[in-house]
Amino acid sequence: MARGKLNRITTGRPLAVWVRARATIPEFQRITRANALLMQKTGFFSHPACRKHDMGTGHPECPERLDAINDWLLATGVLDALEQHQAPQAPLADLELAHGRMHIAALRGLTDGLREDIAAGGPTHAQIDPDTNLNIHTWDAALYAAGAALAATDAVMAGELENAFCAVRPPGHHACRDQAMGFCFFNNVAVAARYALERHGLERVAIIDFDVHHGNGTENIVSGDARILMASFFQHPFYPYGGAQSDAANLVNVPLPAYSKGDAVRAVVQDHWLPRLEAFAPQMIFISAGFDAHRDDELGQMGLVEADYAWITRQLVGVAQRHARGRIVSCLEGGYQLDALARSVEAHVRALAGV
Repeated sequence: MARGKLNRITTGRPLAVWVRARATIPEFQRITRANALLMQKTGFFSHPACRKHDMGTGHPECPERLDAINDWLLATGVLDALEQHQAPQAPLADLELAHGRMHIAALRGLTDGLREDIAAGGPTHAQIDPDTNLNIHTWDAALYAAGAALAATDAVMAGELENAFCAVRPPGHHACRDQAMGFCFFNNVAVAARYALERHGLERVAIIDFDVHHGNGTENIVSGDARILMASFFQHPFYPYGGAQSDAANLVNVPLPAYSKGDAVRAVVQDHWLPRLEAFAPQMIFISAGFDAHRDDELGQMGLVEADYAWITRQLVGVAQRHARGRIVSCLEGGYQLDALARSVEAHVRALAGV
């Protein structure tokens, strides 16, 4: 486990109790009619099944992550102003746009086998790697997580929404074409990006990843695909110990040392991401939105704050408005200190909505 994602763990303090109390105060419930209208262009996709996936007591990728996000957005008035959608399950044929058929079948087989083991008095979890377990609900949760990204893509492409945020788990950016790892089973963003190309006929899409960990699974799936530009920064050297030598022409992966703060990240965006994005002119942007580069998150060692996530998001909104009719779909990845996660998601969603 020493070289896995769980080398640094935090649980954070629960938000639910005090946030729900705070949400009863009228000043935190009211937002102006004008702001509500503005924010309706941004969708919020999730599903209750995403909370049933569980990897064991004390695991940082826990159901409480979604509770923290939901409670905080409710308390601040943001959630009620978004257009909320319950995600469908992703069709298996669409998962195959980014994953091998045997990988999909193997995860389903593990779930079926686990049910039989539990019935016989066996363990409640099956292990993928030292950091990654599944329970009997993981299969459904993973289908809903990917389905949220697909449904958001459909809504944005139809012009029903300008952009969307998917509050889902399990996350996806470590999931390779034929391998689950690093808390991830299906690569939600890669599936949605390929879906936009293959099902909606787009010619160019961008994937942006600002998780503290390199999105090795996304790189594995999209490397060399000239229709997809992937841009990221990540702490290095750090799990999954790759990305620094990525040399495919469609990758803009920028490793940063531990303890890098917002000024370093903003320089990466200005000097590396934006010139390539402007030249590429994506017709849609997908975001792997990990918030574990926050200074309070002990699973990483970087120093971002909420204002940095808001700034990054505004830059991406600008690119989308210039080249992609504003079209963005963002999917939750990491972020394990619950308070910091909730505040960072709020900053990100507010920037998406322009309020």
